[in-house]
Amino acid sequence: MSESPTTSPSSAPSPALSTLRLTDLDVSDKDRQEAAQLKADANKAFLGHDFPRAAQLYSAAIDHNPGDATLFCNRAYTRIKLEEHGYALHDAARAIELNPKYAKAYYRRAMCHIQILKPQLAVADLKKVLALEPLNGQVRKELESTQKLVRKIEFEKAIEVEEEKSAVDRCLEIIAEGACEVEKNYEGPRLETTDDGKFEITIEFIRSMMEWFKDGKALPRRYAWEIVLGAHDHFAKEESLVDVKVDKGVTIDVIGDVHGQFFDVLHLLSLTGEPSKDHILLMNGDLVDRGSWSVEVILTAFALKWLFPERMFINRGNHEAKEMNRTYGFEGEAKHKHGEQTYKACPLFAHVFTTLPLATLVSATQPPAEKQDVILSPDGFKRYFITHGGLFGKDGITLDEIRAIKRIGRQPGTEGLMCELLWTDPQESPGWGPSKRGVGIAFGPDVTRRWCNLNKVTGILRSHEVRQDGYAIEHGGLCTTVFSAPNYVDQGGNKGAFIRIDAEGTQKYIQFEAQPHPNVRPMAYQTGGLANLMM
Repeated sequence: MSESPTTSPSSAPSPALSTLRLTDLDVSDKDRQEAAQLKADANKAFLGHDFPRAAQLYSAAIDHNPGDATLFCNRAYTRIKLEEHGYALHDAARAIELNPKYAKAYYRRAMCHIQILKPQLAVADLKKVLALEPLNGQVRKELESTQKLVRKIEFEKAIEVEEEKSAVDRCLEIIAEGACEVEKNYEGPRLETTDDGKFEITIEFIRSMMEWFKDGKALPRRYAWEIVLGAHDHFAKEESLVDVKVDKGVTIDVIGDVHGQFFDVLHLLSLTGEPSKDHILLMNGDLVDRGSWSVEVILTAFALKWLFPERMFINRGNHEAKEMNRTYGFEGEAKHKHGEQTYKACPLFAHVFTTLPLATLVSATQPPAEKQDVILSPDGFKRYFITHGGLFGKDGITLDEIRAIKRIGRQPGTEGLMCELLWTDPQESPGWGPSKRGVGIAFGPDVTRRWCNLNKVTGILRSHEVRQDGYAIEHGGLCTTVFSAPNYVDQGGNKGAFIRIDAEGTQKYIQFEAQPHPNVRPMAYQTGGLANLMM
């Protein structure tokens, strides 16, 4: 347990390409030697999964020898590991400018394009790799799969007629037709039935289900559908900004990204406790993708929502989106564990993700112990705005505007209020800056203070980024990042954390370590270059 503010910026921003002209690259032998040593140290840090330090060392090497394309290419790979795809894209482009025949740089730029949801741009780079290395069978397969993805996206756009909005109805029709029954040989935990034959959920079922998952077993597709449908009925009634009051004697735990790390979620829930009359849980997005137990994580969370609709809340993250699920493993996992029909003929998960609220306003109901230099609500209480990513690319956005966002059936896209809520990141410098991810923007401490003052919000709680201590208090205490996937993708080396808030609005930060899990690698259900790049 810790309450000390921690901040660990991942890597320094890339310099503008215009500041490094090829004609300026007059490098001394001493500088080349310094760069070589720094590169060796960076390689060692990279192999030890200390990616922030590796990025800093590669940057120092570049300062000594800015004409070495391998340094930019290596830093690009490091920044891919840090999920700084915008910076990585820039570095790969710089490596190509320095060495137009550098196949690896084209490949890494292609992977960046895929990760920022621009697979069309990746095709040209993959073709360039094959022109340089015509016998590279792995890249040829990657090109074929990327071209297939582009055709699929274009086909879906051509036939799109709000099809996601009818996914729930189609599943209910399939159930009514008797085409999705529980298999007779199923021997796991069972949902109870009401007098009219409908399924209902109990805490005993959820506990047994988690043990069933822990043993590596799956639910029947019918039960998975019932859980998702049960949660959907509650999400669909909620506004895009959910209001949650923390009454006297009640606490709420805010949980950051868990990314399919089911065995860490089991441990996390043992620390938070189950939802109850006196305790609320809020999961702040990115429940799925990356980790290879995303189905188990989302079914556990949705089951809790079905049973405790007023004590279990879930915000949407940027990974609760169709394009991200297609790229980062959840779609493949869902198809593997619950059949093509769940994602193809009946895209249930994809639609229900669009019903998740975009933010939650957690309001204390008791006077704060300390009022000095604290922004309070009009009633004089602390309250926190909780969303996955962060704030907006312009001033003046109000809580009512967020509450009114039309989200159901819609994907975040790459611009607009929904995109910014799910994708943006804080930065140390004032004002706004480009996104290191290649999607969204970055916002400074002055932006945060103006927004909190405008909306009478005590602070912003967000997730979306790894923090080595599991959390970081930023922007003068007005912005806190919480991340709940310890040892992220089995190589981050970070702690996980969650934030507990009481009725006075006091925050407590609880840290925890990663737990052992079966020998299944992250992104096990994603094929191609991205899975390889992550490991």
